[in-house]
This record gives sequence, structure tokens and C-alpha cells, in this order.
Amino acid sequence: MRNTLLISIFFFVLVGCKNEVSVKDDNIQQNYYSEQFRSQIHFSPESNWMNDPNGMFYIDSTYHLFYQYYPDSNVWGPMHWGHATSKDLMHWDHQPIALYPDSLGYIFSGSAVVDSKNTSGFGTTDNPPIIAAFTHHNMKGEKAGRSDYQYQSIAFSIDKGETWKKYNGNPVIPNPGNIKDFRDPKVTWDEENQQWLMVLAVYDHVNIYRSEDLKSWEFLSEFGIENDTRLWECPDLFPIKVENSDEIKWVLIVSIQKEAPNGGTASSYFTGDFDGKYFIADANNQKWLDYGTDNYAYVTWDNAPLASNEKYGIGWMSNWQYAQVVPTTKWRSAMTLPRKLKLIKKEDDYFLKSEVVQTVENLRGEGKEIIVENSNWEENYEYPMELSFDLNMSCSGKIELELINEINQSYTIIIDPSNGKLFTDRTNITSQKFSEDYFKKHEAPLPEGIENMDFSIYFDASSVEIFAGDGLLNFTQILFPEENFTKISIKATENCGVQNGKWWELESVWR
Repeated sequence: MRNTLLISIFFFVLVGCKNEVSVKDDNIQQNYYSEQFRSQIHFSPESNWMNDPNGMFYIDSTYHLFYQYYPDSNVWGPMHWGHATSKDLMHWDHQPIALYPDSLGYIFSGSAVVDSKNTSGFGTTDNPPIIAAFTHHNMKGEKAGRSDYQYQSIAFSIDKGETWKKYNGNPVIPNPGNIKDFRDPKVTWDEENQQWLMVLAVYDHVNIYRSEDLKSWEFLSEFGIENDTRLWECPDLFPIKVENSDEIKWVLIVSIQKEAPNGGTASSYFTGDFDGKYFIADANNQKWLDYGTDNYAYVTWDNAPLASNEKYGIGWMSNWQYAQVVPTTKWRSAMTLPRKLKLIKKEDDYFLKSEVVQTVENLRGEGKEIIVENSNWEENYEYPMELSFDLNMSCSGKIELELINEINQSYTIIIDPSNGKLFTDRTNITSQKFSEDYFKKHEAPLPEGIENMDFSIYFDASSVEIFAGDGLLNFTQILFPEENFTKISIKATENCGVQNGKWWELESVWR
């Protein structure tokens, strides 16, 4: 009898402990990624500072994302490579830090490729190595006033990116000796010429190198704009087939540190051809990948399972004008939604268009119609949200979309077909004036020649991403309302009206 009683007490305590642990686990899960401004459908680190995406590749049904990371503070510091993985480019699993600073310096931005033919000799053809190329930044050299403190190095993984070993022959491209800004290597395979290519930012232009084994590199050529004084960063050079065609063009994406369309930093691109040595393009025909203030360092995934006319990419959702002072505390910065790029030809020119990866649709709740009655539509607002509609561009009025909170602060988007412009206003978004550069009105040109234009808009806790004209216009901004927005409205003036309007609440990818 006594033994039976003891067993019953033990069982009761054990079940009680399990229930208590389960309740605690549920609470932890509910509170996870729930801080003010914390993105619910975008990647952000669990804590501390993040900037440029790095080293993105796909292997064995898994997408790998590395990123510039400082694990000891929420402002920029000694750079590491953080690491995360995903099966669908929406839900992310955090992984251990991949690359740490060493005697050669901090680990700045770079890229990674799947060396499927084992040209490097670090693995086998049955178990191909992953090769990461990155910039070593020697802070001691910079502080000493040297000009050769950046150079290119590599690391390799033979367990599909889980662990990394730095090459003992680093650096593989030494600094020529007089270039302070010599960084951000992006590597790709050139199938036609059977060579590896590396494009590298060299202050106001890019250099292109070739290699047969990813260890020994030969300079080929450079590309830039004559008399440009802006700093170029994070280049990406790749071939892509033109949509609905067998024509292949080469695209050079490059991020610019100042004088973007809306001030500060942004991602741009050029289209042209590559003859095995030179990237041949009109240097004066620079286009903008995103007209918003907050899509920088946009680069693409290697080895992604896509057709030859598609590329996946992602950008850092911030701007160096205010990146270190935005009002987040536990963490700082998020990535854009992953996007699929396609290249189209219009008349005699080429344009990249972007759309959010299709797996975002798996987050949708029940779709609800947008019905604009008496030229107005209003709903209770709760992020994250997706909103979609069409607009006849021949109308003479405007469409005004507004987010509003309980203390009458707001964020506004105005679509003005008659002037061919999109405007945004975040001057009344918060009383916390953390940066003069942040609190401004912005604008972008709407794509031309489209009679009935589609719009898709994604709202998260601290961001908005606008896609218009089948993705020819992208516009990304980060938002920091003092209190959460609670209302969303659309106002139509004169003969403008929303057609095929629909909206969805989206599930969090973190809880």
C-alpha cells in the first residue's frame, strides 16, 4: 500500500512538472519574436546587429543565408558571418555563427558557390564542397593609416555548409596596395567559357576576375561610370535568359552608398553582354532595382532550383543614413522578403522585374474583398498583411492608402496615375526623431505603357514593400510607428477606383 501511494505521488509530481514545462514552453513560443517592430514574415537575427546578406546557396532542398553579423551589440562592430537555413525561403532556422574574425581581419561581405565539379579539390564530385569567398578587413591596418587593409579570402565546407574551414593560402586576391575600398566578392560559374568569375567592388567601379579552381585568380577587366564619385558595393554578375525568348543577357547588380533616387543607399543594375573577359554595357543606363529607401546589398542565390530565366535574391532592409539609430533594441535590421527576378525586353531596352517568392501565399488566411464604397474603404489593421488590387491608369484622380494608429500618427502611400508617380510619406509616423534623413516624403516613377496596373503591397511590423506593374516597380521602406497601426484605409478621388481588390492576414513565420 505504501509503495502504491509513493508511486502515485511520484506520477502526480511528474505529470505536474511536465505540464508546467509545457506551459512555459508555450509562453516562450508565444513571446518569441514579439518585441515592438519585430518583423513577422521577414528574416531578422534573434539578437544584435545584422547587415548585408552573404554567401547564399541552395543544396539538398535547403536554402542557406549568411549575413554580416556582430553578436555583441546592436550597432555595427567586428563582422562575423551569421547563418540561417530554410526549406521555403519564408520559415528560417537559426544556425551557429559560420565565420569568425581571425588574425587576417574581420569577415566582411562575400558569396558562396556549390563547386559541383570539385574544381577546388576540397571535396569530391560525390560530395561537392561549398566555397565561400569573402573580404578580410584588417582593422589594425586601417587604424594604422594603411590603404591595403582589405583583401579577398576563401573558406570551404564539405558538410553542405554546416561547418567551415578557412583556406590556409589566404588571401587569394591580395590588395594591390593602394585601394581602401576593395571588397564584396561575388562568385558565379560562367558555363559558356567554363570558368569561375568573381566580380569585386573597387570604390567607384567593379573588377572582374577569373579562376579555374577558386583558389588562383586572374584579373580580367573593370566596369564603371566615367567620373563617378559614389561608392559601389555588393556587386552581383550573372547571365539570365530574357523572358519569352532564347536570348541571354548578363546583369550586373551593384549597390550605391549615396545619391540613390530617394537619398542615401540603394540597389541598382546594368544589363549587357559578357564575352569571357569584358562586361559590355551602357554605363550611363543605370537602373534602380528598388526605388524605396530600404533595399540595399541585394544579391542572389547560387544553385537555386529555377529556370534559366529566373533568379532568387534578397536585400538588407535598411539605409546607412540611419541604420544604426533606428529604434530597435534587442536586435537591429531585417532582410527584405525574398524575391524572384526575371528580365524582360521592352522596345530596345531590358528591365528586371521582381516578385515575392510564391511560398508567401502559404501564409495567407482567408482572402477578403476590398470594396470601396463612397470612394472609401477602411479596415481594422493588424500586421502582417498582404493587399492586392488593380488600377486603371487613365483615371485623373488619385488613390491614397493610409495606415493610422490610436494617437493619430500615420503612414501614407499615394498613387497618382496622371503624373505617373507613386508617393510615400513617413513624416508623421512617430515623435521619436532619431534621424533627419528618415523623416521625409519620397517618390518613384510608375512603369509606363501599362493600361491596367497591378499592385501588391506587403505590410509587416516595421516595413512596407510595394510591387507594381508586374514587378517593374519595387518600393521598400522601413516603418517605426510610435504605437502599432490599427486602421488601414483606401480613398479614391474623382474617377479612380480600385479593381479586383483583395487582402489577406498573414501568419507569422516565427510563432
